[in-house]
Amino acid sequence: MSMTFDRELEARRRAERAMRLLARPGAVVEAQGDGYGVRLGASRRRRPMLTLDEASFQALAREAMLKPRPQGGWTMTARPAPILPPPGRPGVIEAEVMLPDTSKLVRRNLGESPIAWLARRRDRDGQPWLTPIEAAAGERLREEFERLGTQGRLTMRWDASRVDGGQPGLSSAERDHAARQRIARALEAVGPGLREILERICLMGSALEAAEAALKLPRRTGKTVLKLALQRLARHYRMA
Repeated sequence: MSMTFDRELEARRRAERAMRLLARPGAVVEAQGDGYGVRLGASRRRRPMLTLDEASFQALAREAMLKPRPQGGWTMTARPAPILPPPGRPGVIEAEVMLPDTSKLVRRNLGESPIAWLARRRDRDGQPWLTPIEAAAGERLREEFERLGTQGRLTMRWDASRVDGGQPGLSSAERDHAARQRIARALEAVGPGLREILERICLMGSALEAAEAALKLPRRTGKTVLKLALQRLARHYRMA
């Protein structure tokens, strides 16, 4: 279960990186061997900047508008809705960083988390968008994910002893495996149709509007879907 979750999330990450490359003039994606290569320029002499497997290419095809080229391969005809939070959003400072000892580029939020930002928002009646329990459930899922080191620390350093399963004496690999299992169980409890928005906002750090667009939800419905997902997550964590 956790391996499937890891593969799906990695496919989405590589697809989003491919979209950033394909947004550059002259960039193409072409079949090569058992996968697909993204080149900055049509010349086959150029080395691919990024290689995609079938799962990553399918994720790219779902989220981007690809146009076949007469010479083979595809170009991106239009940039889809941005994955990053809108510029200037309070509390969000994002940058692409490389993980230590790897070649992976990931997005890191150097400000507060999207859930924390949403929890501070209020509607016209002065009511908060998220209840304290909903916000706490989302932050707990985010905290679990950060402990894997996949996205890096976002806003603060969390003490591993505060997280369920962070028993002393376990190796780093054992702690990571336990955390992956907890994340997979939490998303499974939320269920399809709702877990996707948690993956976008809690795990990938997307803004609500970007997640809404990427998941092709009707405008202004993202908050309702997120609240339902967080309520199920809170029940799974026995917070509600």
